[in-house]
Amino acid sequence: MTHPTDRPTPAWWRTASIYQVYVRSFADGNGDGVGDLAGVRSRLPYLRDLGADALWFNPWYLSPMADGGYDVADYRDIDPLFGTLAEAEELIAEAHRHGLRVIVDLVPNHCSDQHAWFREALAAGPGAAERERFWFVPGRGENGELPPNDWQSYFGGAAWTRITEADGTPGPWYLHLFAPEQPDLNWEHPEVRGEFESILGFWLDRGVDGFRIDVAHGLAKKPGLPDVGPDPDVTDLPYQDVDAVHDIYRSWRKMTNSYPGDRVFVGEVWLPTPGQFARYLRPDELHSAFNFEFLCSAWEQQAVRGVINATLASHALVDAPPTWVLSNHDTIRHVTRYGREDTSFDMGNKRLGAPTDRSLGLRRARAAALLTMALPGGVYIYQGDELGLSEVEDLPDPLRQDPTFVRSGGTDRGRDGCRVPLPWSGETTPFGFSPAGTSAAPWLPQPADWAGQSVSAQSNDPASHLSLYREALQLRRSTLTTLPEDISWLPSPPGILAFGRGGSFACTVNFTARPVPLPEGADVILASADCGDGLLPSDACAWLQLNQVLSFQPRTGALTWGSA
Repeated sequence: MTHPTDRPTPAWWRTASIYQVYVRSFADGNGDGVGDLAGVRSRLPYLRDLGADALWFNPWYLSPMADGGYDVADYRDIDPLFGTLAEAEELIAEAHRHGLRVIVDLVPNHCSDQHAWFREALAAGPGAAERERFWFVPGRGENGELPPNDWQSYFGGAAWTRITEADGTPGPWYLHLFAPEQPDLNWEHPEVRGEFESILGFWLDRGVDGFRIDVAHGLAKKPGLPDVGPDPDVTDLPYQDVDAVHDIYRSWRKMTNSYPGDRVFVGEVWLPTPGQFARYLRPDELHSAFNFEFLCSAWEQQAVRGVINATLASHALVDAPPTWVLSNHDTIRHVTRYGREDTSFDMGNKRLGAPTDRSLGLRRARAAALLTMALPGGVYIYQGDELGLSEVEDLPDPLRQDPTFVRSGGTDRGRDGCRVPLPWSGETTPFGFSPAGTSAAPWLPQPADWAGQSVSAQSNDPASHLSLYREALQLRRSTLTTLPEDISWLPSPPGILAFGRGGSFACTVNFTARPVPLPEGADVILASADCGDGLLPSDACAWLQLNQVLSFQPRTGALTWGSA
């Protein structure tokens, strides 16, 4: 494929392929059935050879693990479950030697109830300054027996828990937008801001290349903590997207700009409108943010095209690179979603247990992978995506650990099904997740039929899901990232998505139920399915080398070359 050679090289984060490592389920190095930093280090050559540019690590900090590590007790230390601080420093250095950058999760909205600050706040007593770092608020009602407002936790139930003072009397309530073990920090307090700038410096000094910011839209709250009310405006909620949050990120951006090497912030920003979302990506705030609209989109041509258009338009307003992601540690794996009748995703209704066709979902997942990698911007790969893993929906209830399952009384089945430990090799569990001879079972049980989906089973099969990812990521790095950061939609019939980049490359996706002819004279660079006889199969994607202009001939229903 030809491409311009005189275009300035963009900052690495504008085009990076970033692999998400959920440490607990990636690889177990010490044989206790839980993934750890030693396991990750042993698999760094795999991640390098896969074609990843950077690794994003879910929280590895000291934590009681009430929410999988998103309840942080010490932001400057590593939980013994995963290893030591020295091991983390060695992992960062070793990843860099393999050409892999490192992004670590930062959880600034809340901490653990075992954090020193929160323990000090409880011990200090009513009215103490230590409590001002959190949201301790008197209750409503005659004796303060009612929560201070009507806010609800994302994990179910009220967002408030009442404490009992040391003398046994009922005390104030504290805010936790997630689990009670995760008290929200008060970002109006200068000590909170100062502490997190110190935490950023701690990890930047150890060589991390960036931070993924958990609940990036939620740090600031409206003054007075007003009620949401019975008919809320979803664009103006009192606990998210409050203007004061942007000053925090402007301060952080100045700090990272003072370090060498293009350090980066990636925001987890769930907001209802593109305009709200784009404000976080202004040049003096975050570098990029996850594109959840794309993840949630149905596998339909018009829906996908609409999300792509909206994404590119909103990011263009602030000259930020878009990102494309299909799954993560909070969502249903997309192989399962794409095999359902309703292929969209909704965090409020995950539809766990809905009938799914794995072969159909896998076919669509292969096509979706090529589509995301062909688009301009950055792409995220959740561990196991490259293996074509499905959601594990039949986990026994006693083994589920997600607090959303517990707090919902089991009505929300939780997120454990996408967090099952990876299969690396072998015919039986633990499929190489733990060292040979290990007696400890994986912390979540693996399906017995995962042997054929392991890394070793797929590595030498050129038609495997893993081989497709490896080839696509290598081509993306060598060629596609050099193309312009925009696309041109090409004429196409209903159900066909086709766009070009840079005049020499096209990506075509067939969303219909029948094969469609590929243009005569077009060279297939890579395809998600066999394009024998010049046909692009149903639910397939092809990367094409352009020699002429793509057009659609209505009479024949074929994609052909002709004048624009």
